[in-house]
Amino acid sequence: MNSPFSTQPTPIRTMADGTIKQVHPFTGTEVWTVPGRGNRPLSHSASNPVALTADDHTTYCAFCADKQLSTPPEKTRMVKDSNGGFTILPGVLPGDLHSTTAEFRRVPNLFEIVTYEYWNKNFGFEMDPDTAMRMATYLADPEGRDHVLAIIRTRMNAAGEDPTVLTEAELLGKAPGYFSGGHDVIVARRHFTEDATDSSQLASSGTLTAEEHEAFIRFTVDGIRALYASNRYAPYVVVFQNWLKPAGASFDHLHKQLVAIDERGHQNEVELAHLRRNPNMYNEWAVDYAGYHNLIIAENDHAVAFAGFGHRYPTLEIYSKSPTSEPWLQSREEIRGMSDLIHACHAATGPDVPCNEEWQHKPIDVDMPMPWRVMIKWRVSTLAGFEGGTKIYLNTLSPQNVRDRVVKELYRLRDEGAIDADMKIATECSVERNSLKYNPLLQN
Repeated sequence: MNSPFSTQPTPIRTMADGTIKQVHPFTGTEVWTVPGRGNRPLSHSASNPVALTADDHTTYCAFCADKQLSTPPEKTRMVKDSNGGFTILPGVLPGDLHSTTAEFRRVPNLFEIVTYEYWNKNFGFEMDPDTAMRMATYLADPEGRDHVLAIIRTRMNAAGEDPTVLTEAELLGKAPGYFSGGHDVIVARRHFTEDATDSSQLASSGTLTAEEHEAFIRFTVDGIRALYASNRYAPYVVVFQNWLKPAGASFDHLHKQLVAIDERGHQNEVELAHLRRNPNMYNEWAVDYAGYHNLIIAENDHAVAFAGFGHRYPTLEIYSKSPTSEPWLQSREEIRGMSDLIHACHAATGPDVPCNEEWQHKPIDVDMPMPWRVMIKWRVSTLAGFEGGTKIYLNTLSPQNVRDRVVKELYRLRDEGAIDADMKIATECSVERNSLKYNPLLQN
């Protein structure tokens, strides 16, 4: 089966000795999996775990529930409502931080990748009136003013700058970045699982309930919507989750990051060029190809998960089947379908495996439909000289290895009631050709 792109070889080739060579059909990334290297354990329990006190559950790091003033002023929070569901509320003043229990908080990143000053100086960006009023209200509150000043001083000290040389007014001149910036963090309430007794028992995406995880995903989707709505200069919002320090996490506390940027990003540009030549490529060279090679892991009415190919790290891919490209315009059921498969993949991976969760969706200024999809990449190997010199990456697990490990765990987790009971797993799946219905050529 040849690639529709004449410059690229077949995505998966198995050599006579069992070496599996992969090429990602969109990016051209080359990956080899050498026989005999895929049986090593992925997870490594934390070394020297320490016993937890009751306070550790809420004070262990700057993201914990009793350290909410360690982050910049929150933009929104998600709380449980009286019906057992989850509701999004606007951010509150310092005196009201504990008036409700925030299951998830959206706060500005203290160390932004793209700063407010970047947008202001390069594009003339100014905060909208509602945000300006929120900042004025926050700074008029004595506790709020002290909080913002403390955040600004913390940032300056970390940058090696001396905040004492500035007047209070000059310090507050830096405040807009902590109200109208384009780099947000979605922080979960728990650092450890509810019944944790030592520091190795971290609360990960997979340890949330399916309902909690849906709230986490829905809150993140709302954060994307908000960033697009507040900044007309941003064509794309990058969404990612780094889990554990080997995957780039600053804190071993569950959180996602959202970054508005002024470019679509190289990968989106490459994919868009391919997409204009073949509008059905995500079906043909993602889901359909995975189905032909028995790499489908799980599916439900609104999403499908499969073992990815052509990635630097072992990867699980979850694609939305929705005809709507924008996650924030999808129905509650469609978002829940994606959430259930993402949650199940994390649960099957386990909380001790470092991983990156990378979201991709249609940039807001693109006229071609592109499906919302999420990649979960297991950071279980270290790139070295071979990769650097050849740009051929050694992946210790083949797509088939990944599939077998995850499918086995999914059956166990479903039997235990830890993941959605209605999802179909592996051979139960009946993924049809062209199952991604976002493509207008496939719609009536």
